[in-house]
Parts: sequence; structure tokens; C-alpha cells
Amino acid sequence: MGPSSLADLRDGLEAGDLSATFLALGCLDRMAGLEPRLNATVFQDSGLTLAAARAADARLTRGERTPVLGIPMVLKDNLHWKGAPVGNGSRIQRGYRAPYDATVVRRLLEAGAVPVAKANMDEFAMGSSGEHSASGPARNPWDTTRVPGGSSSGSVVSVAAGYAPFALGTDTGGSVRLPGSFCNVTALRPTYGVLSRYGVTAMASSLDIVGPVAGSARDLAAVLSVMAGPDPLDATSVDLPGRERLGDLRPRALKGLRVGLPREYFGEGIDAGVRDVLETALRDLEAQGAELVEVSLPHTPFAIDTYYLINTSEVSSNLSRFDGVRYGARAASDTLDGMIAGTRDAGFGMEAKRRILLGAFCLSKGYYEAFYLKAQKARTLITRDFAAAFGKVDVLATPVSPTTAFPLGERTGDPLAMYLSDVFTVTPALAALPALSMPAGFASGLPVGLQLIGPSLSDVPLLELAHAYQRITKHHTEAPRLDS
Repeated sequence: MGPSSLADLRDGLEAGDLSATFLALGCLDRMAGLEPRLNATVFQDSGLTLAAARAADARLTRGERTPVLGIPMVLKDNLHWKGAPVGNGSRIQRGYRAPYDATVVRRLLEAGAVPVAKANMDEFAMGSSGEHSASGPARNPWDTTRVPGGSSSGSVVSVAAGYAPFALGTDTGGSVRLPGSFCNVTALRPTYGVLSRYGVTAMASSLDIVGPVAGSARDLAAVLSVMAGPDPLDATSVDLPGRERLGDLRPRALKGLRVGLPREYFGEGIDAGVRDVLETALRDLEAQGAELVEVSLPHTPFAIDTYYLINTSEVSSNLSRFDGVRYGARAASDTLDGMIAGTRDAGFGMEAKRRILLGAFCLSKGYYEAFYLKAQKARTLITRDFAAAFGKVDVLATPVSPTTAFPLGERTGDPLAMYLSDVFTVTPALAALPALSMPAGFASGLPVGLQLIGPSLSDVPLLELAHAYQRITKHHTEAPRLDS
């Protein structure tokens, strides 16, 4: 049995065959049984969860209907849910509880979704593997000796393991898409601005975006329909064209669809098993009438350098606020400078420190133009590459990762090897484009994802395309065997 279908649960709730309380209790029981093996969550409160479930049941009894009413959800631990801890995977945040709801969380709560847990994550969303967390690494449910991908590790594992039919993560350079590929779930990075960032802990502000995770494109669409829309609390938020189509997602016609294959994404470095899975998936699209067209994104070789220069610079700026003065952990000291230095030294993990230092260097006098400014110019060139490609094709199809999930600990001592995990996911993030990872098959028993990238604000057609693919394949219905 695959991850719980949001659509099926909604039908059961509306028919009166299920109750929100029954579903919530089932989620809590499943987490209690599996968490010692998976470490996907960092906070649960059965009182808060069951209160939300009972309120949802009362609304269902009154005949109310929304796409997520009574449906369990898991929230990444950098999203504010009033009254719950916001740990960001870091020691420096211990003791801090959210005084308000993030906009996306508030919209889901108002629609009746039931939070069952906060999810484990790489510290401040910095990581590709799920190993950089003060709570210890989350584990891949397909093979618990392997990474689940990061930084939204716990959110994706929660869906793959059947804790909830959907979860919220965030995606800065691949943080829902990479674990989506590694764990066989469907994950969306929306167009930058489609989802409000209010109430999301900032890491790299020009790149961060909330990313929903679910068992299918159809379920993702239902969640997105509730969250999307302009927010006066986020000046970068925008409206989503075609949002009315999300509630009843229809498959996109594949006949005549021009699918671009960037030659830079299909060269050396991709594992043979991953390549075989992707070639089969592309043949499936072609068999339905899609036209495969080779295109070029010539500045792709500069993407990793560009991304990490911008990312670390913005990290250095955003994380300067965590100093022990106002909230969170505080180190004892006789001086203010000593307290701040001690708090940051004890509170941040190694990857956070590495990026803060790199970013401070990139922004320092004498280096700003050579590094940060040059990276911004390269970002413009990468964005123009995509614009040129979309003049020839409707959508791009690429790998999500060069490999399947790798063993825990394999890359923690080699930051460059870890960063290269993101080689196919950072480019649409730099260009502020929507990108989706969906299950495409298995290589040596491990999941492989196919990435679809669309033009700006083509989120709805992108989901419709993924839905069409999932109507002709069953990869997304496969689930790890965890109960044996």
C-alpha cells in the first residue's frame, strides 16, 4: 500500500465512514511504533492534535467541506505553529515557541487540517542529506542505513512512512525535491512568491520557498489550493494563475507536449541505474504523444558555485539575529560579547558555522564584488538560459539527483561531495521557477525521481502534467515495508 491518499481520506470523512479523531489517533499510534527507527519528528502534542481533530469533526458534522478538513499533516520545524516549538534543527533555538502561525500554516488550520507533528530537518534548512540536525539524522524508510535527503528530511519521511498524507517542507536549493526522489514521494517547489514566507525562518531569503509534499500530484494540488494566494504580510507574494483548477486536478494532454531534455543534465556522473529509470520514464511520456527535444542550458556548470555563494551570503546575514539576546538558548558569560560568541559557538552546528563564515567572507569589504556580485550576474545568465529554452519547449525533464540515496555518514566529511547532490535542483531555484519531483521507478531497490521544471507561474500545468504521468504509471503507489 502506498502513502495514504488525501483524496481517499477526504471521501471517507465526507461520507461519514471516517472521523478526523480516528485518523489523528492512527497517525499518533503509527509514529509511536516507527519513530525509534526513523527519527522523522521532533515534536508531538496529542492534546493539541486531538483538539484540532475534534474541531474538524464538529465542522464535518455541520456539513462544512474544504480540501483538507480533518486531514492529518506534518509541519517542518522551521514553520511557526502557535504554541509549538520552532527548533530549526538547531541547539540555539531550544526553548523557543511560536507566538503566531505562519501564513501557510494558518490557512491550513483555518481549512481544518490537523497537525500531528513537527518534522526533523537539517539545521536551519542547510543540508542535502538530513544528517545536520541537533536531534540526530532522520532515516530513509526504504533503507534505514541510508539518508532520506534534506533539508526537509522529516517532512518527506513522514509522508513516505504513512504518518500523514501530506506535509510541509521548505525548498531553497532542492530541500523537498531531493528527499522526494530518495523516498518515493511527490514534492513541489512552487514558483517563488506563490506561497507566503511569513512565519518561515529565513535562511536564504531570495531562494527560500515553502514546499508541499504528498503521495501524488493530485494531493499536492489540493493542499496548494488552500495555501496559495497573495499575503499582505509578505511583499514578495503573488497570485497563482489557474488556481481554480487545483481543487479538481485534471491530467494534462501529453500529445504534442514538447518536453525539453537539457544536454548538460544527462552527461557523465549519473549512476547507470538512475539513467535507466529516467530513460524509461521519458519513453513513457513519448509513448503518450509527448515530443522529446534536446535543449541547452549552457551556464549550468556555474550553478553550484553561484548557488552556494548566494546561499552562504544570505545565511550569514539572516543568522546574525540568533545571538542569545532575545530568545532561544543563551551561554553564560560576564560580558555581552562573550555571551554572544559563546551562544553562537555552542548553539550552531558545523554546517551552519561553515556557511556563516563563508558568507561573511563573500560579503566582506574587498570581496563583495568578486564573489557575491559576480554570483548575482551568473544567476541572471542562468535565468536567461531557462527563458531561451522555454521558447522552444513547454517543460523541462531532468534527473533530481545523480544517485539514489547514499549511506549515512558517506559524505558528511566531504562538503563538496554533499553540495554536488544538489547539482540538478539548484538551477530552477536560482531562476525562481516551479519544479516538481515525482517517483519514476527504482534502481537496485531504491527510489529514483524525475524532475519537471516549468516556466514562471506554470505551477498548475506542471501538476497537471505530473498527474497525467501518475495516471499511466504506479511508481508513486509503492511504499516501503515498515510493518514487518
